[in-house]
Amino acid sequence: MARQSPQRPDADEPELDDTTASAAADEDEADRPAADRALWDELRIDPVEIALPAGTGFTLRAYRPARELTPTDVAERDQDDPFLARRQVVETEDDEEVVILDEEFAALSAEDEDEDEDDEKRADRRGRGKTEAAEAAEAADEDEDDEDEDEADAAGDEEVPVFLTHRGKLLLFKTPESLVSFIRSGAPNDLSQLDSWNELSERVEPADIAPLDEDTYELDLVVENLRGGHDAWDPTLLIEAGEVARDLAYALRLPGVLDMLSAGSSLDDLDEALRASVNGGIGGFMGRRRLKKIGAQTASLGWRTIVGKISAVVDWRD
Repeated sequence: MARQSPQRPDADEPELDDTTASAAADEDEADRPAADRALWDELRIDPVEIALPAGTGFTLRAYRPARELTPTDVAERDQDDPFLARRQVVETEDDEEVVILDEEFAALSAEDEDEDEDDEKRADRRGRGKTEAAEAAEAADEDEDDEDEDEADAAGDEEVPVFLTHRGKLLLFKTPESLVSFIRSGAPNDLSQLDSWNELSERVEPADIAPLDEDTYELDLVVENLRGGHDAWDPTLLIEAGEVARDLAYALRLPGVLDMLSAGSSLDDLDEALRASVNGGIGGFMGRRRLKKIGAQTASLGWRTIVGKISAVVDWRD
């Protein structure tokens, strides 16, 4: 959540003790009208607040079937990164080598095909047709193709995250007013492909930019919390950080971050142990035991890399 520095009381006003100040804060919170969620629920888009080492900002996130989305274009972003540009040159050279090999292979394959045709003709003359094994192999190939198509359809139907991004950059706004101004401006962005975007641009107000607690992420605190050691680890903070980092890595096309958080990785083991530790009973006990075996330094270094990679693709807007 956004943090505000405490204000110094006026000289003419009596300074409140902690109990009185807390009561006053609770009263202000109770008097403040709750944000209307009807707009977000109807349009299936949510405001999100993300805290990074460079500051805290607001953005938007939605979930849609993968087949309905065009991924953000990272070509310009990668060209600005000298390391990525160098990698692309190497990949291009590798591709050219593969093309040469493919041409040679195609020539050899053509020769093999001619020989196969001659063999088939000779086999036909001898009255031999397809064997049962060959027919079974063809049937198996067809079944595999059908399975691949089913998997592709399932992948297309899977809901995936999309953020307020543009050309591989996450757009973060320091204030609700600046975010609303951008939404209304008609400026290009990746969320504009949603069918509900135009209606959002017509109806949204700064007061609507009030993220829920579960849509508020404090990535700026993760590394420090991990460095504090096992007893200081905050499961809620770390679990939520993992969730938004995976979403951002997918939406921003950051394969390095996805790999670091993928199933079987050390950080994924940390996530699973944290989730188990908050449960009661034997599961919670086993989760806490697993946490003790995870190195705090390794976890903090891994997360420092993740936060750094995400921060590097943020476009801050005032």
